[in-house]
Parts: sequence; C-alpha cells; structure tokens
Amino acid sequence: MAFNFGPAAGAAAAPNPAGAFGGFGTANTSAGSTFSFSAPTNTGAGGLFSATQNKGFGFGTGFGTGTGLGTGLGTGLGFGAFSTQQQQQQPTLGSLFSQPAQAPAQSNQLINTASALSAPTLLGDERDAILAKWNQLQAFWGTGKGYFNNSIAPVEFSQENPFCRFKAVGYSCMSNNKDEDGLVALVFNKKEAEIRSQQQQLVESVHKILGSNQTLTVNVEGVKTMPDDQTEVVIYVVERSPNGTSRRVPSTTLYAHFEQANVKNQLQQLGVTLIMARTELSPAQVKQLLQSPPAGVDPIIWEQAKVDNPDPEKLIPVPMVGFKELLRRLKVQDQMTKQHQTRLDIISEDISELQKNQTTTMAKIAQYKRKLMDLSHRTLQVLIKQEIQRKSGYAIQADEEQLRVQLDTIQCELNAPTQFKGRLNELMSQIRMQNHFGAVRSEERYYIDADLLREIKQHLKQQQEGLSHLISIVKDDLEDIKLIEHGLNESIPIRGGVFS
Repeated sequence: MAFNFGPAAGAAAAPNPAGAFGGFGTANTSAGSTFSFSAPTNTGAGGLFSATQNKGFGFGTGFGTGTGLGTGLGTGLGFGAFSTQQQQQQPTLGSLFSQPAQAPAQSNQLINTASALSAPTLLGDERDAILAKWNQLQAFWGTGKGYFNNSIAPVEFSQENPFCRFKAVGYSCMSNNKDEDGLVALVFNKKEAEIRSQQQQLVESVHKILGSNQTLTVNVEGVKTMPDDQTEVVIYVVERSPNGTSRRVPSTTLYAHFEQANVKNQLQQLGVTLIMARTELSPAQVKQLLQSPPAGVDPIIWEQAKVDNPDPEKLIPVPMVGFKELLRRLKVQDQMTKQHQTRLDIISEDISELQKNQTTTMAKIAQYKRKLMDLSHRTLQVLIKQEIQRKSGYAIQADEEQLRVQLDTIQCELNAPTQFKGRLNELMSQIRMQNHFGAVRSEERYYIDADLLREIKQHLKQQQEGLSHLISIVKDDLEDIKLIEHGLNESIPIRGGVFS
C-alpha cells in the first residue's frame, strides 16, 4: 500500500509531498524524494539511501526515488473489477515485506569494510596504516573506494555506510488519506502560475492518458508550489457506473496504472517528474518500518529517535543522510515558511478590513441610535397632540385628575427652597465654580517635555559643576594670597634691621 510523508527539517515537520515516502515497491530513479522498501542494493555514492546492509528493508536512491506500492499490484487499469484486484494483492504484500536472504554477502561486506578501515594488507609496510586512516576518512565522508587487499575488490563507501558522519534523524508527517479517497500526487517541473493557467488542458491530457473513457472524470484536488520551480498537483478520478452511481478510483489502482511504462512516458512528456499515491500506513506497516533501523543508521540512534518522537500518532522518524538531503529539507521548510507568511498576510489584511468594517458599523449604530431617539421624541409629541385633540371637549376623568395631582405634588417638592431644586441649584453653582477655578488654574499651568526637562537638568548640573570648580579655584587663590601676606609680614622687620 503506497504512502507518502511530507518532510520536516528538525524535530517536527510540516507535510510535504516532495520529500515523501513513495511507498513499498520498486525503486524509481526519477527526481524527487520517496522512501521505498525493496531489496537492498548498492548504488555507490550517488544514492542517498541505498542499502548496503541487510536490515530487513532498504532505502532507494533518496527520499523520492521509490514511488510506492503498486508496481506489483497489477499492470492494467481495470477500473471495472477493483474488488477482484484488491483480493489478488494480498500475496504481493507478503512478498514485498519478506526479507531477502543475503546473510553471507552481508557478512563478507562487513568483513571487507572492517579490513579496509582497520587492517589493510595492500602494501605490507607502514603505509598500510596511512591507507587505513584514509579509508576511515572516506568512510566518514561517505564517498570513495577503500583498498585493502590486492586480491579482493575495493569496498565502495556510500553515505549509507554505518561510519558516515553526515546523517541525522528527523520526523515527517504520516498521510491520513484513505485508499478509497483516490488521491495521487503528480509533481510537475513547472511553476505554479503555468500549471494554473493550463489546468484545464492538463486535466484533458490526463483524461486522454486514461484512455478517454467517458465513464471516468479527472478532478484536481489541489495545486501547491514546491522548491526549485516545481508544482505538485493532487488529482483523483471518479468512475460513473451505468446505474448512475459513482465512486473514486482507489489510489493504488490509479498509481499502478500511471506506473506502466507507456503511461509513465506520456506523463513525463507532460512534465511529470514524480508520481506518489496519497495513502496512509497501516499499523503493521508502521510497526515493520520502526522495528528495524534503516541502512547505515545506528540502532541506538534509531531507538532514541523513536523515544523522542513528539507525536507518534502523526509523525514517523526518517533518516537524513548527506548535505543534499539537508538542503532539500531546508528548501522545503523555506517554501512552507513562505506559504505560512503569505497566509498570515492574507489573514492580517482580512482582520484590518474587518476592523474598518467594525468601526464603520459602530459609527452607523451610534447614528441610528440618535436618529431613533429623535424619532421617538417626535412620535411622542405627535401622540401627545393626538391625545389632546381626542380629549378636547371632554371633562377631566378621575385617573387624569389623580395623575395631575401627583404631578403637582412633584412640582412643588422640586420648587421648594430646601428640597431638590435648592440642592440642584447649589450643586450647579459648585460645578460652575469648580469649572471656573479649573479654567484659571489650567491657564497658569505649563508642562515641559521630558526630553527638554532632562536637557535642562543636565545643563544646570554642568553649571553647578562649573561653579564648584570656580569656587575651588578662588579658595586656592585666597590661600596663596594669605601665604604671600604672611611671608611679607615676616620679612619686613628683618629688612628694617638691615637698613637701620
């Protein structure tokens, strides 16, 4: 069952189809990044995750070279018999998950690697120790050949060897799409603007590749920009039956059809560089993925990565080998950051527009309240006049007389000097006096800016220091004058004795 994960640089990664696990199946050498489980093969320094040791499963060339489960699930599209095909897929899953028996080859590989790194016997003198250090350096780099014996071929050092230092473990999000959703991602080597402008032609081209079947309809689920001027288009195909019902073609079936040689060549002519089936992992697949460390990854580091997983339900540890993979994940992260920033800018603009609308709405509400109050007063006046005209010529009724008496009583209480009117007048006079005094005081008050006040303080401080220095100089001069006077007073009698 195919699956793909968006990569994340660091501990938690945002979904990204470009750096996804393509799935379980035959590795593909097209550009992209997919994690594939297949028989381990030695691809040399060019591959990022080619298996050099039998860990139960191998990594294809890079996160994106394996394109997912589906190559062994049938080669025909066969939309009319999906249930039959899925029943026939069960043995294929078992064969894909079976571990290849290559223990002797792996053992010889380990022995040769150990000999090249520790005790080469190529020259038979002290130069073998230098060669061992050189082989160790190449193993750390993850590239080159390690010569150790004249009769045995040299060891190929790739970045998947256990001694390579340029590797780490990150986390990628697991897809949560069902196989029934029928989502398949096509990565085009074109910009998003070009894809969107030619979206209808693209849909028609894919429909032609599917055989121009009138019962099939190609739909675009989403278009997303990817690094290096690439664009991901997620599609699904809807199949209509003669009885009027419709359903989506499963992802694995559609992916298997796209992986056919002739169909894949037609997609490549359209600019497709990678095909991925968007399906989730089953618990058994996740367990098998986690139980054995990938090729070249230390089991202790792999176990620690599983322990440090911040969200085991959504994230899965993935190895990052080499600077090329690190650069790819960095580009993906930058791309996602730009998309998030663009979304934040759009949200910010929407918030600003909503704030403007809220301000306008509040002003209109206040205006309508004033208008409502004015209309209420006018309506009350009209009702009063109508009531007066209606009651004209009639005698005052008992309830009206009672109401008039109550109003007169209230009026008398208000007009009494010691009652409410007098108190109100006193309060009004106090308010006027306070306003008058406040106006007078406000005219006399003045304020100084804080910066200007600091400058004034600094200037006065300098003036004070200058005066203090001047006073100290004057005091010193006075002491000198006193000393001179004292010396003169002492020399006058001596001079008088001499000249007498």
